[in-house]
Amino acid sequence: MNAEKRREIFARLKAQRPEPKTELNYSSPFELLVAVVLSAQATDVGVNKATAKLFPVANTPEAIADLGVEGLIEYIKTIGLYRSKAKHVIALCQKLMFEHDSQVPRDRKALEALPGVGRKTANVVLNTAFGQPTMAVDTHIFRVSNRTRIAPGKTVREVEDRLVRLVPEDYILDAHHWLILHGRYTCKARKPDCHDCIIDDLCEYPPSKRPAPVQ
Repeated sequence: MNAEKRREIFARLKAQRPEPKTELNYSSPFELLVAVVLSAQATDVGVNKATAKLFPVANTPEAIADLGVEGLIEYIKTIGLYRSKAKHVIALCQKLMFEHDSQVPRDRKALEALPGVGRKTANVVLNTAFGQPTMAVDTHIFRVSNRTRIAPGKTVREVEDRLVRLVPEDYILDAHHWLILHGRYTCKARKPDCHDCIIDDLCEYPPSKRPAPVQ
């Protein structure tokens, strides 16, 4: 895909969603960090239901650490893998308290050293909470990048590196939100809505693989 076509794709995605945002509910970098850790293999809707009960009671490292693993489980037990996530979040809170003055660090190395935080989670926090031009590649972004040929790659890291390199600089800050939302609501895994897609004429997904038009 050439640079001109790629720029037009992001121009249209921006026109469709001028101010894209994560669908996780949060009011501080710490709340975002906890929500993203909880969202692994879970839906944003499910996480939001849990944190709507948790955050009014405990939304600081100290307050969540005081709950303990079993206390935290009572709030997040509707989320998949809740027991291991509770252990990670409690350990994460303790590390923030003792090593970072209870503040969420703004650099990748420190974030990835926190329990339960991998590269994708770090990228989300760096981008969404701190406005850094990172690319958090999830299954939606991986699929859209390969299907459209915006930034094809065989691995998540390969797609991430290509997107960071190829997305026009003036679109990079919000690009990961646009691609996630496009993958979630239009370029869906099993049946993409190609015939109701604002970048259909720019997409390089082979016609033979596209779903037939609805009669």
